[in-house]
Amino acid sequence: MKKLFVLMLAATTILFSNCSLDNDDEIGGGTTGGEVTSQNLAGNLTSDLRLTSGIAHNLTGALLVKDGATLTIDAGTRINALAGGTDVYILVEKGGKLIANGTENAPIIFTSNATNPQAGDWGGIILNGKAPLSRQNGSDSNSASEVNTGILYGGNISDDNSGILNYVKIEYSGARIDDEAEHNGLTLNGVGSGTTISNIAILNGDDDAIEFFGGTVNATNILVVNAKDDMFDFTQGYTGTCTNLYGVRENGYTAVTSDPRGIEADGNLDGNTPTDINQSNFTINKITLINNAAGVDMSDAIKVRRGATAIITNAYIALGANATYSDIVDLQDGKGSANDNTDITGTANTANGLDITDVKNTTTGNAKINLTTATSGGADTSVFGWTGYQF
Repeated sequence: MKKLFVLMLAATTILFSNCSLDNDDEIGGGTTGGEVTSQNLAGNLTSDLRLTSGIAHNLTGALLVKDGATLTIDAGTRINALAGGTDVYILVEKGGKLIANGTENAPIIFTSNATNPQAGDWGGIILNGKAPLSRQNGSDSNSASEVNTGILYGGNISDDNSGILNYVKIEYSGARIDDEAEHNGLTLNGVGSGTTISNIAILNGDDDAIEFFGGTVNATNILVVNAKDDMFDFTQGYTGTCTNLYGVRENGYTAVTSDPRGIEADGNLDGNTPTDINQSNFTINKITLINNAAGVDMSDAIKVRRGATAIITNAYIALGANATYSDIVDLQDGKGSANDNTDITGTANTANGLDITDVKNTTTGNAKINLTTATSGGADTSVFGWTGYQF
């Protein structure tokens, strides 16, 4: 988890032309800078915009989808992000929407425009919603976005709707601001259950693949490959359900942080927000976590801490040759253990030296951890055929 840092971002003027498309198909309104086209996506989107397939769409800076505006992206569309690091990302503000509804045969792809793309080339996708957070206590219902502290998220609308992400690939994202603040592949800030997050592939990112900062949104069929930090990260009072998650680190891929994990879950934000209200209490049904990176240690397959309650069923944990986990499951932390209601069941493949007893219960020892030896289990990989990834 991270502290909040100020990142001053200059909103760039957006110049748009409609190419060969009709205005009704391509032009969705304007930004504060003037006429809008999809060939130079950056700035403040204040009215609806639709991006169609079969035409180049270039993300050249920070694109902020403002309250009341909707960015719609048709199936099969490719967004090429300038390899500009932390200055290039899409952020949907509270009240804005991103509708990226791809299909198995025509997924939507967000990727780097670099000739030789690398993890961290751009900042990824951020949704800010109005759902509750652990910080919420009547007078403090908002929190500042990690990449831009002037933009808030959170509220009291559990079923808030920030849009649809379905059959979407996010590649080479996760640009790093500093050691304490960074982008992820997909960041969900106070996102409500009215939002659809399904069939997502997050590939070759520099920091966490997907992180839930509070909120109530559910997520289904999420594939994570080669996240340099955590695969699945939960904090700040997240209370949704995630189903069918698969995370793998391939051999030859290196970490950039000291404590990369399969799951990292906090009740509140780095242990610094209230500990008596709205702590993370979430469910995961079917998850596979594999470290195949020889010579690279992952701190934990599953880390739950600081008041979080995790109900995890049908987990499967495995190791490649010469890869390691510091712990399979760790429910302890210097700022507090996981909640004793945490319940983790699943299987682990003991090949390559994986020790199924390498677990740390809460300091009271009352949480339930039940892992048995097996060579299969966890996520259903058949639903990820559309990604082209070879399991």
